[in-house]
Amino acid sequence: MSQQYRSESSDMQLTERVVKIRRVTKVVKGGRRRGFSVMVVVGDGEGRVGMGLGKAFAVPDAVRKGVTIAKKNLVRVPLSGTTIPHQIMAKHCASLVLLKPAASGTGVIAGGAVRAVVEAAGIRDILTKSLGSANAINVVRATIQGLTQLKDPALEIAKRKGVSQS
Repeated sequence: MSQQYRSESSDMQLTERVVKIRRVTKVVKGGRRRGFSVMVVVGDGEGRVGMGLGKAFAVPDAVRKGVTIAKKNLVRVPLSGTTIPHQIMAKHCASLVLLKPAASGTGVIAGGAVRAVVEAAGIRDILTKSLGSANAINVVRATIQGLTQLKDPALEIAKRKGVSQS
């Protein structure tokens, strides 16, 4: 289900990854209209990641729309070497995601939807657990929400002291 594409962008290289493809049907007067809903995650592998949900009557069009939306929703993730600075738990709807830092060399211990987000962000060592609903869209949103809630300890201390970090 997971595919990787390489996007040529003027300012940065973004890796695109299709997380979920859903075929949706709308019943109308003349019959059924089939369309596709595609969840796409993009990231530069250096701490920036975004997600987009593209909808169209053909899969390639839905992927393209999803990538465009994901590029607009890029967020910065603070990294501590190859892992995250601290443990965090995030919730979106009924999906609950636990993200824990791991020792160097551990690798990415994660399920499909969480793995796509974490790898796109450039995190190499992390332990995760998806609790609650396994809906891929909500799991991705919970993961991104958790990654945005992470704080870089050095920056936080410098902010509290009123010192500029250089």
